[in-house]
Amino acid sequence: MELQAQIKNRLALLTLMLMAYTANAQLTNDITHNEAFTALLAAKKNAETTNVLVNIAVVDAGANLKAFIRMDESYLGSIDVAIKKAKTARYFNMDTGELGELTQPGGIIYNIEHSNNGLITFPGGVPIKNKEGKIIGAIGVSGGTIEQDRAIAIVGAESIIKS
Repeated sequence: MELQAQIKNRLALLTLMLMAYTANAQLTNDITHNEAFTALLAAKKNAETTNVLVNIAVVDAGANLKAFIRMDESYLGSIDVAIKKAKTARYFNMDTGELGELTQPGGIIYNIEHSNNGLITFPGGVPIKNKEGKIIGAIGVSGGTIEQDRAIAIVGAESIIKS
């Protein structure tokens, strides 16, 4: 009986060790810091070209902030919005504007923006894919009109595929 208990304890320990290893493993499809800065700077350049003052956030595959810039004189309130747009795009792997269409009254996921410590479900957040088409992060832009934010975010996201 004691041998069975020892085996069970060792199996439990092995299981816990494997779970800890898996929980701490680096995602292999994560955006690198170079890619995050490429997206950030491409978006910033587009914003400057179009004379739009924005905040730009890039999150990794785990929706953690990887890179951020607040353009001079951009809205302070847009800092959080840009970050939440990027996170929302990554959480659901879709353009936040498209997600917003599903969250309208009567929509299939109405009120989902109240989950996950607050989501942003209007345009300006876009998933970032690598050259193989895998989602590696997302970019969020806030400070212009929703059309401007979306266009700037798309430029940033597409810069990874073009690099």
